[in-house]
Amino acid sequence: MRILNICAYTWAIGGPARIIYDHTNEVLRQGHQVDILSPMTPGEKSYPVPEGARLIECARTTPVSNYYREFSIGMYQYLKTHITEYDVIHMHGIWHFGSLAPFLIPNHAVMVITIHGLLDKWAVAHSKWKKDLVTILYQKRLLGKADLIQINNTDEQQDVIRYLGYEPKNMVIIPNGMKLSEYANLPKKGLFRNKHQIGTDQQVILFMGRLNIKKGLDLLLPAFLKVHEKLPNAILILAGPDDGYQSETEDFIQKNNLGNKIKLVGMLTDTDKKEALSDADLFVLPSYSEGFSIAVLEAMTSKVATLVSDRVGFGDYIRKYNAAYLTPLNSDGVAKGLLKILQDQDYAETLVKSAYKMVTENFDIKVVANQLLEEYKKIKKI
Repeated sequence: MRILNICAYTWAIGGPARIIYDHTNEVLRQGHQVDILSPMTPGEKSYPVPEGARLIECARTTPVSNYYREFSIGMYQYLKTHITEYDVIHMHGIWHFGSLAPFLIPNHAVMVITIHGLLDKWAVAHSKWKKDLVTILYQKRLLGKADLIQINNTDEQQDVIRYLGYEPKNMVIIPNGMKLSEYANLPKKGLFRNKHQIGTDQQVILFMGRLNIKKGLDLLLPAFLKVHEKLPNAILILAGPDDGYQSETEDFIQKNNLGNKIKLVGMLTDTDKKEALSDADLFVLPSYSEGFSIAVLEAMTSKVATLVSDRVGFGDYIRKYNAAYLTPLNSDGVAKGLLKILQDQDYAETLVKSAYKMVTENFDIKVVANQLLEEYKKIKKI
């Protein structure tokens, strides 16, 4: 099969790029061909491209793309010329030009849309007027026209039904996955601590994600203040690029005199990220909305105890396995969970074991990639 993924394939976009990377490696191994069509802003760093795949970069067209996500005349021109070369067009996410453009050009490819959590109530309420406009213009209609809608869990299934007003026959639940072996041998402990002047007696709470309100930073910051009062050796590492909430974070740090207890280290990639996971005592993501958090899977695979909300994309699995501390979406709940994990080593180790079992039994990319390939093949056009 010749497969085209459409996504902003950059480090900053986070999970979807990683999902495409891992899935592509497995699909290539089975003899299929994969291209990735990505709108880019000058200066953006593209995600690594699997050997054997091809990344086609197209410039975002400003100022339109500032208001309509991923709008790119170059993307449209590429599709107009090459769309007939593909058997599968896989669009990642909705509300943006990349999920519209393939429907504007006649073609015979299987049209696949992965929702990535973007119909969650919190996500829909954000920039609601834009999404209402897109809904009226085309979004509901195109979801109905897609050959396959990939969702990750039963929560997302209900989101789609609520949005469309009916349950589409073209919808299938396939969780995302990752290459587990990549986190089997982490860097030796102490490297990240040495780089950031963190003592061996300090307990490291690690947050990895875009500095965005939806990640629950408005809950995590005051929760950490409560933790600091009881555990003064605890330190919070915020690892991620600014996505609208860095100035508020810096103001909170300054106001509460936490400059030596909360460190903003920017986005961590490759070895730097693994060094941070190796040195972390706890991973935290009290998110309001996630499609499917690869960052949480990475932490669990790295055998780090985790505290998350049930909105990370696989809350039902976490409940089944008791794989993480599931926090309510308030700062008191986050603080209680942080303290529980940091003060109860036996509990933390139980979470680690349960989470690792959950990941290995359900989210190995070899299993997940085959499930998606089989769904491609079921569609009569192939």
